[in-house]
Amino acid sequence: MESLKSDALEPSGAEREHMGRGELVRRALTTYGLPIITIFMIALFSILLPNTFPTADNFRAVFVVKSVVALLALAALLPMIAGRIDLTVGYGIVMWSIIAISLQVQYHWPWPLAVLAVLVLGGVFGLMNGLLVEIAQIDSFIATLGTGTIIYALAEWYTGGQQVVGTLKAGFTNINDARLFGILPLPVVYVLVIATLLWLVTERMPLGRVLYAIGANRRAAELNGIAVRIHVVGVFVASGVLTAFASVVLAAQLRIGATSLGLSYLLPALVGAFLGSTTIKPGRVNVWGTVVAEVLLAVGISGIEQLGGAFFVSNLFNGVTLVLSIGLAGLAQRRRTVYLKATRSALAPTPAASATGGEL
Repeated sequence: MESLKSDALEPSGAEREHMGRGELVRRALTTYGLPIITIFMIALFSILLPNTFPTADNFRAVFVVKSVVALLALAALLPMIAGRIDLTVGYGIVMWSIIAISLQVQYHWPWPLAVLAVLVLGGVFGLMNGLLVEIAQIDSFIATLGTGTIIYALAEWYTGGQQVVGTLKAGFTNINDARLFGILPLPVVYVLVIATLLWLVTERMPLGRVLYAIGANRRAAELNGIAVRIHVVGVFVASGVLTAFASVVLAAQLRIGATSLGLSYLLPALVGAFLGSTTIKPGRVNVWGTVVAEVLLAVGISGIEQLGGAFFVSNLFNGVTLVLSIGLAGLAQRRRTVYLKATRSALAPTPAASATGGEL
């Protein structure tokens, strides 16, 4: 059973030519509605909070903290493209951040070696998830919920419920603290670079078409000679490595390892991936839609908190947004599929036209 389906169909140039002005405007609003809302929210909070919100320090602080969530959202995005879901992005970040710090503090590993070990462990864990989903044929939601709970329990056992703290090398903390050209924080750079690479792979390379085809219709992909199992296992491995990298950034940011830190990142990451499927490429999960969604969530929560929102506001905001985003994503996908089918049927030659070479 597939946890999430995606529609990989795109309207052709001929189909766009047959769209009326009203349809073009509606599609533009549907496609770019989320970025427009984000800009509106920034303007609104800047007016309401002129002394605190529209400042460089505020934006830098918000986007540095939310960069970890954005990285996790991109990690969750990869299995979603192939019609699967990976819940271990929220559990893995707990274990890998603890290991990243404990290898340096307790076992005195050089920080580059500790980072490499975490990335390898993330990839191996992703491989295990992929094998459970594709070889054992366990639904991805159940499989990743189970393995995620297991590694979270192992993290609790390893730490005994205590925080892992100690002196960390400047080279490791600079993973979070350093700035590109002295201006742009590195965590933001990571998001932009990884998002660009994923966009190139998913939108400009055959591999992306293959993954979307698997997500849209696994059986059809198999009949067309696509090695579905290899590709699905591969996206879980990639998701595991990206989750591990996000964990390294989190460890360098917080400088402590604790089991209480990671699970709060799971819901915002999933919200970003689902909400992103309602924009840029409405009806299917996509890279830049996910990035825009995370910016909207970061801006919205920051503004609400500065207006005096209670401590539970962020969870409430994320939960409501998740429900709405899933509903809107499903609606966008259904409308998109119906519209494309209707348009292509209208453009298809009639039997009479085919029989006469296209002339009546």
